[in-house]
Amino acid sequence: MTGASGGIGRAVARRLAARGDTVALLARGEEGLAGAAEDVRRAGGIALPIELDVADYEAVDAAAERVEKELGPIGLWVNNAFSSVFAPFVEIEMPEFVRTTEVTYLGYVYGTRAALSRMRTRDRGVIVQVGSALAYRGIPLQSAYCGAKHAIQGFTESLRVELLHEKSNVHVTMVQMPAVNTPQFGWVLSRLPRKAQPVAPIYQPELAACAVEYAADHPKRREYWVGGSTALTLAANAVAPGVLDRYLARTGFQGQQTDEPRPADQPANLWDPADGPGEPDPGAHGDFDDQAKSRSVQLWASQHHGVLAAVGGGLLAAGAAWAFGRR
Repeated sequence: MTGASGGIGRAVARRLAARGDTVALLARGEEGLAGAAEDVRRAGGIALPIELDVADYEAVDAAAERVEKELGPIGLWVNNAFSSVFAPFVEIEMPEFVRTTEVTYLGYVYGTRAALSRMRTRDRGVIVQVGSALAYRGIPLQSAYCGAKHAIQGFTESLRVELLHEKSNVHVTMVQMPAVNTPQFGWVLSRLPRKAQPVAPIYQPELAACAVEYAADHPKRREYWVGGSTALTLAANAVAPGVLDRYLARTGFQGQQTDEPRPADQPANLWDPADGPGEPDPGAHGDFDDQAKSRSVQLWASQHHGVLAAVGGGLLAAGAAWAFGRR
């Protein structure tokens, strides 16, 4: 599990541990990593915390080798680590844009390569890419992040086709997330005048973790959408992207900021972890518990296509029988 120290990664680690998985935790932040390891043990699992930067391929590959030696063959690899910058594109320094791309995009490439090189020889294993609705739809103030998520989408599609061509039993799937209540909004490098916030509606990280677990167990589907907002955004972008451009131009700046001024001393985890030694453990949740949803009808429906098809078929048959009887 990369990006395991906070947010979605932290929630996924807990969920996997609760079902008895042995979990290797990969992240930079010392405090968050220690907290995640304790979460896994408290849930009854075995934890192997490894402090590393996913933008360093040699470190990622060495971590995969260590996991296999200490825990056994890797059956599931979840790419989730990222960083970003909240700012208009013209206010992002080019080294910051490069760094965001290295962590958020190349970190996934490196993790996928490290896992695949081991899974492919055994002809089994699952790789889950934690994506975003922003893999399809760019929004203002997050150009570096949106670019990286789009790149992950294209990379994953290419890899999936190659695995299908090989008739490989290694599967890769992607989970497109909505806005999630994670600590990132308080530690991502920001040049906004006010505090950053997720675009409503906001969902809790445990819902995202549920989706990742389901995708890991059902990886033959190419991707999953989480939350009604994700489904509506992707559908609108496919049908009327120009209309969505104008809507986001009107609402995207205000919708990503609270009414509170951004603290001058807000940490930024682009270059160094915000949860280093002596800093607080970030946990899984951000500051938006009072607004975040714990359930999604859309997610349930996406995971129960068979049930819905059977119910729909039954209703159709009943309606046909009733109409025939009337006739």
